[in-house]
Amino acid sequence: MSPFRITRTLPEDATGAALRADVLHGLTGDPRTLPPKWFYDAHGSELFEKITRLPEYYPTRAEREILSARAGEIAAAAGARTLVELGSGSSEKTRLLLGALTELHTYIPVDVSESALRQAGRALTAERPGLDVHALIADFTGRLTLPDAPGPRLVAFLGGTIGNLLPGERAAFLASVHALLAPGDGLLLGTDLVKDEQVLVRAYDDEAGVTAAFNKNVLTVINRELGADFDPAAFEHVALWDAEREWIEMRLRSRTAQTVKVPALDLAVDFAAGEELRTEVSAKFRGEGVRAELAAAGLELSRWWTDAEGRFALSLSIVRR
Repeated sequence: MSPFRITRTLPEDATGAALRADVLHGLTGDPRTLPPKWFYDAHGSELFEKITRLPEYYPTRAEREILSARAGEIAAAAGARTLVELGSGSSEKTRLLLGALTELHTYIPVDVSESALRQAGRALTAERPGLDVHALIADFTGRLTLPDAPGPRLVAFLGGTIGNLLPGERAAFLASVHALLAPGDGLLLGTDLVKDEQVLVRAYDDEAGVTAAFNKNVLTVINRELGADFDPAAFEHVALWDAEREWIEMRLRSRTAQTVKVPALDLAVDFAAGEELRTEVSAKFRGEGVRAELAAAGLELSRWWTDAEGRFALSLSIVRR
């Protein structure tokens, strides 16, 4: 059995404090918003797994297609001895990279979920004797300090998750990643690409209603954790394409005029009929835009791979010596 360590860099109460701060800020703002990370309690994670298997939802399949076909090329170009994965979750897709990185010494999965890290860590240490797995319970959008590990290091940020960040947040995130890297290290970035509006909207508003249930799950989380009295049935799932900003917005639209109470925050929120609460932004990208955003953070895009239909891209940026 190979070494498995887990280090907590978040305080035990950090998740609860962050939820309270996000809900207070988001429900009292104009427009009203909530960050998408609060979809993902245990039930939300199960729903998202169902979403990834829906015929309308192409990103997971497209990214897996690239990794299956190009993992050897990615590994050869990166030459990494340490793989750092931000928002690692179950580490499922990462296994394709782990198998190709023949010189890999250390895997550092980073996630806020201790249970997901422990489950993935146990599985990986059983599957890959000799691999040093050092998990971090951490929020990758905050200040991150990596444990000592041999270079070159490859930071992987997959799944198109960077699209959930607003432009200013993306710039700050990419700059923070650059600050982690030394010459010879790299960033492997997954980005969903701009495509036909109907294809995009269907991916976030499936016929079976799984994404609608996933969207409304954030209300269930707030009810459970903060004692709120949201009625999910009183809100309608909405998915819209913003052509100017080139992103999908998921919203919850109030079906009637209503007041929602959040006792943990001593807060009452009035919703007008038809008023919307934005729960997710999912930006879509073009190659030149990805290159420009990386360059602004001091990263030079060196390799670019897409699936056969050009729906999704993985890009590799190497910090030059």
